[in-house]
Formats: sequence, structure tokens, C-alpha cells
Amino acid sequence: VVMGNTAESSERENNYLDLFEEQRVRGVLISPSGDVEERLLQLKKFGIPSVLVDRASTSGKLSSVSVDDEAGGRIAVNHLIESGRSRIGFVGGALDVPQVRDRLSGAREALASHPAVSLDVYETSATTVLEGRRVGEQIVTLDATARPDAIFAANDLVAIGLLQAFMASPQIRVPDDIALIGYDDIDFAPSAIVPLTSIRQPSRLMGQTALDILNAEALDGSAQPQEVVFQPELIVRSST
Repeated sequence: VVMGNTAESSERENNYLDLFEEQRVRGVLISPSGDVEERLLQLKKFGIPSVLVDRASTSGKLSSVSVDDEAGGRIAVNHLIESGRSRIGFVGGALDVPQVRDRLSGAREALASHPAVSLDVYETSATTVLEGRRVGEQIVTLDATARPDAIFAANDLVAIGLLQAFMASPQIRVPDDIALIGYDDIDFAPSAIVPLTSIRQPSRLMGQTALDILNAEALDGSAQPQEVVFQPELIVRSST
């Protein structure tokens, strides 16, 4: 197995794909940071199949294994509304990242039948702990009547950064003053100082399914592309 971490850099992503083509790999599993479908279709012509992971194919010409992130956004915000929250913040970005955009879209759909509930968006430059902490420190400075009473973070890293900022502030308690829900259910979520409610993706099953599809396409170059979409799951913990 040859692994490459693009760190969300399109340049690094292209360099890795060049390397994999030179090495004549059997196939590529890729969670893309940029628009690489034309490049992957070129690899397919050379006998190197690809499967998109955590991203659906925009052309329908490539196999993909993903999660319904819009459904995840709806589940997260509905949970906050059902717990009595009415001023919800969404923290995450950049919003041109499909997963983040879809999670926000699902959040807004959940609000459609709740006109008394508001949603404010706090965009970040990256979905990291540091960016979550930066936005959390801004929220702490707001007047209590202007602060959200619940936050849906685009992923668990952002949520942990927010939690760090809130725990350092004597005037904010989680979940009493601000409920907090993340996304991905990473290993750190249940062990956070306030165990984090999160939207779980079936990560292991996604990886196994993607590899099964890739093996099938490597054995049969005429195999038709498959699109597999898993449903997310709400994991409730102390932060809500």
C-alpha cells in the first residue's frame, strides 16, 4: 500500500497521481481535495481504476463511496432543536468543500419547518482545532443575548477547538449555555473533557466497500461504475 497525504493541496494531489501512474499501481482510492475526475479518467484508460472515497462522482463515470452529508446536517440540527435550542451556529469551512457545504445545506433544510429557530454561519479557513478555538474565542466575547445557544461544527476537530475556548471561559458551560455537536465521531470525541455528541460515519465499512469495488474494477476493466451512499448516525453524549 502506497499512501499520500495531500494536506488539501491540489498541487500535492496531482504530484501523487503522477507518481502512482509512474509506479503503475493496481488502483487508487482517493478522497480528493480538488477536481481530479478528468485526471482519474485518464488513469482508467491506462488500466488504473480509481474509487472516490467520501465524495460522490460529479460525472457519474467513476465509482464512489460516500455518506449522505445533507442527511447528517439535518440530523444534527434536528437534535439541537429537539433539545430546546433556538439560536444555532454553524462553524466550519471553507464552504467550497463539498462535505462542509452539504452539511450546512442539510442544517438549513432542518430549519425550514422551524421558523422561530435561527442559524448563523461562522466560516473558518480550515476544519482544524485551531480554527475552532479561534471562532470559539470570538463567540465568548459576544453578549449573552447575541451568542448562539447551540453550535453544529462541521467536524469534530472544529468542535474540540470550540470546546477548548468555551472551557477556558467562566461564563460559558457546555451544554448548559451552549450545546455542541460535531461530525465524524473521531476517537477523541468520547474522551473529550465534555464527551462530544457527533454524527458518525461508518468509516471502516466505507473503506472496505471502496476496496472491494476497486478490486472488482482492477479485475474487470469493463465493470460499470458504482455509487454507494451510506447513512450517518447520531451519537449522543454529554455536550448536548
